[in-house]
Amino acid sequence: MSDAFYLPDPDQPGRFLSTELTRGPWSPDAQHAGPPSALLGHVIERCEPRPGFQVGRVAVEILGPVPLEPLTAEARVVRPGRSVELIEATLSTERGPVMRANAWRFKLSEPELSLPERFLPTGTRPGPEHADVPAPFPSTQPVGFHTAIEYRFVSGSFTEPGPAVCWIRIKYPIVAGTDPSPLERTLAAADSGNGVSAVMDWSKYLFINTDLTVTLHRRPAGEWVCLDAVTYPQPHGIGMAESALYDEKGPLGRSTQTLFLGNR
Repeated sequence: MSDAFYLPDPDQPGRFLSTELTRGPWSPDAQHAGPPSALLGHVIERCEPRPGFQVGRVAVEILGPVPLEPLTAEARVVRPGRSVELIEATLSTERGPVMRANAWRFKLSEPELSLPERFLPTGTRPGPEHADVPAPFPSTQPVGFHTAIEYRFVSGSFTEPGPAVCWIRIKYPIVAGTDPSPLERTLAAADSGNGVSAVMDWSKYLFINTDLTVTLHRRPAGEWVCLDAVTYPQPHGIGMAESALYDEKGPLGRSTQTLFLGNR
């Protein structure tokens, strides 16, 4: 088994070989959206990097199932600016684009702004060391994304419908030969919001996200990302999953996913 989600193609810069660790829980031939979302974050952060700037929001559009095939990643600055800039990134197979993302990158204040303490986000969640190891992820695949990350539930579980608080840590680099960045770790974890907080029976219903939006008001710290997640289904077939994001220092942002709901 590989020790990374993606391997850089030595013969073609910008091309990444997808390993079995990217595999989703339902099909042996399709990826979980977490790893390719993190791969988009990987190329976004390396697109014309600027000291003193930080990504504050990433909006990922999932154009269809991402096959377990090589992916070509491209990123470019589409709206340059002195303080705020917009980056566009795309993942493609030989048949065309499979995911797109837009990211806003912000210039950090130096010196930092003087703000009253009462205006700053506060709160914590019990750390991963106080959480329970979950029941096995409901998948028929022996190896995949679900075996390449560690889940620790503070409340809820994969077999307990409803809101959940879950710590998530990826066990391997997103790209071989690199250390996972805080943004990569967060994007990989945030795509599990609809899974950890599922309210519908996995065996009877589909609840597939068409997108992932992650907004961060500070840089994540450490290996663990906590999702305080809830799913809102509707009988007309559109739902939403929302997660308050934490690390071991406290709140760091939010993520949302729009869901397509249907019968299996």
